[in-house]
Amino acid sequence: MRLPETSAVLAVRRGVREWVAARGGRMPVVVGLSGGADSLALVAAAVVEAGDVTAVVVDHRLQDGSGEVAARAAEQALALGCVEARVLPVEVGRDGGVEAAARAARYAALESVRAGRPVLLGHTLDDQAETVLLGLARGSGGRSIHGMSAWNPPWGRPLLGVRRAETVRMCADLGVEPWDDPHNLDPAYTRVRLRTEVLPLLEDVLGGGVAQALARTADQLRADGEVLDVLTADLLRAASAGAGGPGDSDRPALSVEILATAASALRRRTIRAWLAEQGVSGLLNAHLQAIDELVSNWRGQGGVAVAGGGRDHRLVVAREHGTLTVREQPRNDAT
Repeated sequence: MRLPETSAVLAVRRGVREWVAARGGRMPVVVGLSGGADSLALVAAAVVEAGDVTAVVVDHRLQDGSGEVAARAAEQALALGCVEARVLPVEVGRDGGVEAAARAARYAALESVRAGRPVLLGHTLDDQAETVLLGLARGSGGRSIHGMSAWNPPWGRPLLGVRRAETVRMCADLGVEPWDDPHNLDPAYTRVRLRTEVLPLLEDVLGGGVAQALARTADQLRADGEVLDVLTADLLRAASAGAGGPGDSDRPALSVEILATAASALRRRTIRAWLAEQGVSGLLNAHLQAIDELVSNWRGQGGVAVAGGGRDHRLVVAREHGTLTVREQPRNDAT
């Protein structure tokens, strides 16, 4: 299919072309297709700019008629030039809420059929801005407002520099009618209210350019974060070696002396990464602060209980003989 050279088409094609060039040139790809404007525009551009395109439509079966919507999207993908279009019905659980469960099922389905190919997703600059705002609201540090990456193997997002309005215009330019998911207008979802209420208000109050500014902020913080990740890995290796290496498998340790010489922000980042390796999840800032004080403000205080362990045991981070250790402790014991 030959694409018209409208401004919207060229903007979307440019996003895909630059993404493909940064990955080494044309290649076969999978595109996650919902039938909406963003993913339909991505499919059309990828057919021209990427190479052989397989469209995969994940049918979450959460709405009446979802099978018909999925079949229609697959037909549109073939008409746009895809070499294959597949519909994958999935079962969506309830863990973490419907949105999170649907996302998990969707990514698992795409992973199951990609066969080593990158999977392109239709997230736009507007989606990026919404993601950054959600991260700000959580207040869980710089990583939460890094936003989405253009390449987080195997997931590619070529349209992070493209506005949602351009994908809508591109579909109109192509004479392709996208599907409007009613969930995208349901104010029960926080992201919908951000899209329809918060961002328009910010644009009005601040004089425009808010979405672009949020996306730029994410890019800058992500670049900074990549440097900090390297420094964190270096400090983690040094502190582990300084504690005598990995040691017994049930007693991982870090050298307090080496941790204490690091800047507090880097030290806390390293402690968080170390605990993640030990299976500690959902670490609260209060826990991290208390653990950091075992290094930076030692007064003989006891260990800090953290999430993890099992039904009968919990994980406790303690300072012992100049090291930080993670121990399993029976839940009926005092910390």
